[in-house]
Amino acid sequence: MPSVTLYDKEFTLYLEEEKIQNAIAKMAKELTEEYAGKDVVFVGVLNGCFRFISDLMKYIDFNAEINFIKLSSYRGTESSGKISDLMSLNTDLQNKHVVILEDIVDTGHTLDYLMEILKEKNAASLKVASLLYKPDAFIGKTKPDYTAFDIPNLFVVGYGLDYDGLGRNLNDIYQIKS
Repeated sequence: MPSVTLYDKEFTLYLEEEKIQNAIAKMAKELTEEYAGKDVVFVGVLNGCFRFISDLMKYIDFNAEINFIKLSSYRGTESSGKISDLMSLNTDLQNKHVVILEDIVDTGHTLDYLMEILKEKNAASLKVASLLYKPDAFIGKTKPDYTAFDIPNLFVVGYGLDYDGLGRNLNDIYQIKS
């Protein structure tokens, strides 16, 4: 089984690129059915979502705005539990349908933090689409409305996800080797 080493950790193949692309295309179809003809803003959570949002937009079949916010809660392979707002949202969301795009939802703390910020913007609706979701790690209030993959509570890298800055460029997703 293919593996990669990043710093001091070894990771084994978990999800291949083709499977990821197929799941993203399916999600885009669902989003297109729900949001076509509406005033939509996709809000990507950087840095991890850059691959996901780029590929998702290839399959979206309606006009939409795209904006980004940058939040951080990870140090190494663990969530710190503290959310840092590194880059704020700079667009008006009043009466628009907002879809937050996350690379991964695990504990849900970052998503809950973001939802509180965005609720104050008076959007017409507010939903979440996540590439990956860890139901066993989730302790937050806001579950994703759209999910490409439910995964076990393992640390993963690749396809935008990183381990201390490395691995985002990998086309597949890898899980930490135990």
